[in-house]
Amino acid sequence: MNIASLLKSFAVVVWMAWFAILALVMLRAARQKPMKNGRSLIITLLVAAVIITTVSSGLVFINPQERGVVISAVNPAGYRQEALQPGLSWIIPFAENVVLYPVSRQTYTMSIAPSEGAVQGDDSIAARTLDGQEIYIDASVIFAIDPTKVVQVHIQWQDRYVELIRAQARGIIRDAVSQYRVEEVVSTKRFDLVQRIADALRAKVEDNGLILNDFVLRNIAFSTEYSASIEQKQIAEQQAQQAKLVVEQKKQEAEQVREVAKGAADAAVTRAQGEADARIIQAEAEAKAMNLIAEVLRNNPNLLNYQYITKLSSNIQVMLVPSGSPFILPFPQTAGSGGTTVIP
Repeated sequence: MNIASLLKSFAVVVWMAWFAILALVMLRAARQKPMKNGRSLIITLLVAAVIITTVSSGLVFINPQERGVVISAVNPAGYRQEALQPGLSWIIPFAENVVLYPVSRQTYTMSIAPSEGAVQGDDSIAARTLDGQEIYIDASVIFAIDPTKVVQVHIQWQDRYVELIRAQARGIIRDAVSQYRVEEVVSTKRFDLVQRIADALRAKVEDNGLILNDFVLRNIAFSTEYSASIEQKQIAEQQAQQAKLVVEQKKQEAEQVREVAKGAADAAVTRAQGEADARIIQAEAEAKAMNLIAEVLRNNPNLLNYQYITKLSSNIQVMLVPSGSPFILPFPQTAGSGGTTVIP
């Protein structure tokens, strides 16, 4: 509690004491039992009460978050040109009084929710976009009284400066929304919309002694019909997106099948090429072998006879061959027992 408030409280106590003493003195006088020094006590308390009341009426303590506008009966303008600053100040008792104004930040909210806004019930701002769609905007304006223009605010608005915030904000929001299409308001141009509103509102309130600290676009709601159309559009877009995903999936599956088939074909070609190459190599090897055999036979004609003889079984005694059959190989002639006999 500041000293000005203490003095006012003390003045009240002194006045109560004066009334109590006055009543007591009058009661004693009525009973023919006058109080000793009663009159002096009454006068003393009265003088003290008047002095303390006068001093307490002249002292004003201004809190840091406040400024005081002095209304003066002795000033030709009816008020002081400068507002009282924080701290203890002196005014002319009974000829001047102080109206306090807060200079701290304040918030004014307009909302569709009944319990959120400054006005009970639906206080959202209905506005129409450039393409004729009606939307409902919830917004908050954070502002403060300019400490250097408190006297101006008192003269122009007094304690009704909040009405200025409400009226200007609602009008500016409607004007700004009308410059954008509904899709832009809710997506690509939302930041531009907020900036446009804040700039216009700042200029308006500053002309009236207020400071705009921030503008908050809290929510954008649509009419029931438009909300239903948006929902249907979103459903259709989701279905189209789903169909697109299915098509992509089928394309990927077909591509995978083609890759598998291509791989199998390449493998078959590679395998066939390998088999053909193997046959060619084998044929070349056989041809080379035959050439070598022919070359050996040219140089060694009796090699076949040798091979023939080595292939005969060691226990052959008699060989029967068809009569008159020509023989390519001359059979060896044997004599005596134990040899092989050829009977034509």
